[in-house]
Amino acid sequence: MTLPERVSAYFDAIRARNGEVNAFVRTYEAEAMAEAESVQRKIDAGTAGPLAGMVMGIKDVISEKGRITSCASGILREFEAVYDATVIERLKAADAVLIGRLNMDEFAMGSSNEHSIYGPTRNPHDLSRVPGGSSGGSAAAVAAGFCDATLGSDTGGSVRQPAGFCGVVGLKPSYGRVSRHGLVAYASSFDSIGPLSRTVEESARILEVIAGEDAHDMTCSRKPVGEYVAATRQSIRGLRIGVPDEYFGEGLDPHIRTRIMDLVARFEADGAVIVPCRLPHSAYAIATYYILATAEASSNLARFDGIRYGHRAAKLPAGDESALLRLYKQSRSEGFGTEVKKRIMLGTYVLSAGYYEAYYGKAQRVRRLIQEDFKRAFSQCDVLISPIAPTTAFPIGEHPDDPVAMYLNDIYTISANLAGICGISVPAGTHPDDGLPIGVQFMADAFREEDLLRAAAHVERIREA
Repeated sequence: MTLPERVSAYFDAIRARNGEVNAFVRTYEAEAMAEAESVQRKIDAGTAGPLAGMVMGIKDVISEKGRITSCASGILREFEAVYDATVIERLKAADAVLIGRLNMDEFAMGSSNEHSIYGPTRNPHDLSRVPGGSSGGSAAAVAAGFCDATLGSDTGGSVRQPAGFCGVVGLKPSYGRVSRHGLVAYASSFDSIGPLSRTVEESARILEVIAGEDAHDMTCSRKPVGEYVAATRQSIRGLRIGVPDEYFGEGLDPHIRTRIMDLVARFEADGAVIVPCRLPHSAYAIATYYILATAEASSNLARFDGIRYGHRAAKLPAGDESALLRLYKQSRSEGFGTEVKKRIMLGTYVLSAGYYEAYYGKAQRVRRLIQEDFKRAFSQCDVLISPIAPTTAFPIGEHPDDPVAMYLNDIYTISANLAGICGISVPAGTHPDDGLPIGVQFMADAFREEDLLRAAAHVERIREA
């Protein structure tokens, strides 16, 4: 099948099922078909780039020039990006075909893809269930067969958790491995852009293209880009796999625990070295994350003021305050959703006079302790294995008034963002009770993506055996 034929087939699949899944919020069929024809000519001539033939969707938080970049928020509902993010430039240069924009939790704040102006995305395996979040549209699009791969963003698990819920591969690179230029910021010291795909090798191929130094992002590392595809073909013999006690305790579904422990046994039988280890400050990760990430969100989202771009209130309420202050308040009240408002207010509170040291300052010190836990663990092992979430995908609407229960879905993923390390979610089978996908997570030290990909690819080999 030629590339234009494949792209056309994907649009047929989107027309047939996106109405119920709600993964894509905008598609660009005419432009994508024209690009597919152009890339096919390069393929025929032998001049195509490394991602030629790969059909991709983009999370609606990454800038594409001339495309609406709404972040699934009313405050940016009609905002048209004026430049391409660095990752978009690199995908285009590698001849990937980009076909549309993907649903998400508003400003990447959520674990279920229920907080969106476009309505919830649904899990293709069970439409009554969430796909995870915030990159729920990215994961659901791959799982539903709408495209080969997608880009998402991961601030506390937002690539890995939906990948686990939808039964696809989701890779969070090390902080600084991939440029954030053109990613609308949620929490700048946590955010990472990463691929979601059907196979580990596909994610490795995408990472080789989008990783690397970028003059537009001063936090982007100058370390050489690894040979990630080659790493997926390496044996795991001698690979040291750490099993953290804290990630297999109370609250974890027993069937998920059993499935991952079966994988640990298989890895050992295939030549890996299993290393029990501890991450003693894991219990503080959720609280630490929701102090620091919301503080950064409060600062980052201050730019959406109804003045420079985005939504501006048409009618101001009466009041004693200046018209400018009332414009700020009304525009933000109308434009932001409930979850985003909640996190802005929490972040503003922990940064306020009298509370900064008690909350923000203390959380930064705990973050350092969590980073030190991982350093000690990686002195003994190469990768860590863990669940992705305590359960499989939960029903839509299950946690509307219980934010703590919702936040606990990220209990196994948040620490990687706090520590700046890399992580990946790989399908590990299905749950015997509900038939939904179970994901297994591997984490490796910063800029050790090769170790991560070695372990992840072996899970695929075990599944296929």
